[in-house]
Amino acid sequence: MGNVFIIGGSRGIGAEAVRIFAANGDRVVFTYHRSELEADYLRQETGALPVRCDVRFSNSVRISADKALKTLGHIDVLICNAAVSDFHLITDIDETRWEEIIDTNLNGVFYSIRNILPSMISRKSGSIITVSSMWGQVGASCEVAYSAAKAGVIGLTKALAKEVGPSGIRVNCIAPGMIDTDMNAAVDPEIVREIAEETPLCRTGKPSEVAKTMLFLASEDSSFITGQIIGVSGGLII
Repeated sequence: MGNVFIIGGSRGIGAEAVRIFAANGDRVVFTYHRSELEADYLRQETGALPVRCDVRFSNSVRISADKALKTLGHIDVLICNAAVSDFHLITDIDETRWEEIIDTNLNGVFYSIRNILPSMISRKSGSIITVSSMWGQVGASCEVAYSAAKAGVIGLTKALAKEVGPSGIRVNCIAPGMIDTDMNAAVDPEIVREIAEETPLCRTGKPSEVAKTMLFLASEDSSFITGQIIGVSGGLII
């Protein structure tokens, strides 16, 4: 049994992670932004504690992290999952939207880690799991802002793993492919079908398949794994 703090846990992959870690016997605190109803349903279902947070703002992250630490006492596992997607030509992205994507998908990871890491260092133990994307590995046309932010998450993960490894803390990243979530519901079904056909396993992924990878990376079964980018993409990115 451990203490788990999931940033972005009310829907999709994050919600499935809350369910899987709670079923594993872990104590879970998770954040949500606007999905208050979904967060409350998840609280009733799992017993996990929801905390409102807008990861674009460092003070909001600090407040939610303080609540998580006060509730749990310490945090064994931090999962940075909050993200928003964007589909625009780069010439059509205004500065406000660009900043929103970078602030949510990259800066939010930095704020979350910065607030939790000191307590992990003091205990010489911890597992940090970031969530990037296959587009952070290879880039996607019309998703320049999203790809740039997710590529930044990969760089952050690798650098941080080197920095905090001597303190007994592991840092790994999951790079999902096309997963059946609300975020991808806006993608043209024909594009989804084409991606599935190009995937060696010939289908899209399930949120539970990503969440189970998180559970593995959080466990002692992965005790000698750090600084890695784990693709959960059905083999689309090899």
